[in-house]
Amino acid sequence: MVRTSAGRCSGLRIESQSSGMARRPRLSLPGVPLHVVHRGTDRCAIFRDGLDFRVYWNVINDASRRAQCAIHAYVLMSNHVHLLVAPAQAGGVASMIQIIGRQYVQYFNRRHHRTGTLWEGRYRSALIDSDQYLFACMRYIELNPVRAGITRHPRDYAWSSYLANAELEPDPLVTPHPLYDRLAANAVGRAATYREIVHGVGTCLAVDTQVRKATRGGRILGSPAFRQRVLDDLGESSEPKSHGGSRR
Repeated sequence: MVRTSAGRCSGLRIESQSSGMARRPRLSLPGVPLHVVHRGTDRCAIFRDGLDFRVYWNVINDASRRAQCAIHAYVLMSNHVHLLVAPAQAGGVASMIQIIGRQYVQYFNRRHHRTGTLWEGRYRSALIDSDQYLFACMRYIELNPVRAGITRHPRDYAWSSYLANAELEPDPLVTPHPLYDRLAANAVGRAATYREIVHGVGTCLAVDTQVRKATRGGRILGSPAFRQRVLDDLGESSEPKSHGGSRR
C-alpha cells in the first residue's frame, strides 16, 4: 500500500456533545489525547473501496496539520473510524473533524452520487489519562479489525497505525506519543516492546470495555487523581452523565 504525504501537533476546552435531544459537555484538554469515534449514519459504509480509504487518509492528514493535532493511533473501518488524537490548542479536535466532514463528505457524495449527511450525529470522544490508559487505548484501536473478524493479525490490515507503531512502516499520519518514545532507546526496541504490549498475556477485555464505555459516554478515562484534576480545572463536581442505552 502506498500512502502519501503529518503534522505534529496547551487551557481546558469544554465542547458540547449531543445525546438524543440534549447536549452534554465534551471534554478537551490541550496536549491530552482524546479517543474519538465517528460512525456512518445508520452504520452505512463510509468507505466503499480502496480509493475512499486513500482519500480519507489524505484528508485527515491535511486536517490534522491544519488543526494542530497529533494522531497517535488510528484505524479506518468500513463504517466508522477510531482516532487517538492530542490537540495542541483548545478546539483543535473539533476543528479537525469539521475539516474532514466538509472535504470528505463532499468527495464521497459526489463520487457515489448521493446527497445528505454521511455521519451518525457528532463524533464521540473520551479524554484519556496517558499514564494509565494510553497503550490500552492504542491497543483497543489497532485490534479493531481482529475483533471484527476482518483479519487474524493487525499487521494484515492496511488502514491502521499498527504498521507504524509495531512494524516501523513509515506513516506520516502518526506522531509517536512521548510515552511511546520512552519504551526503548531505539526504534527497533520501541516497536518490539509495543508489540509485546499489544499481544501480551496481560491484555484485558475489561479494559477494552472501559475504553468503549468512556467513549460512548463522553467521559474521562483515567485515575481518580487525573479525573479530579480535570474536573477541578472545569470547576465541575462530577463528570457528564451518559444518557440512553448501550450502542453496539
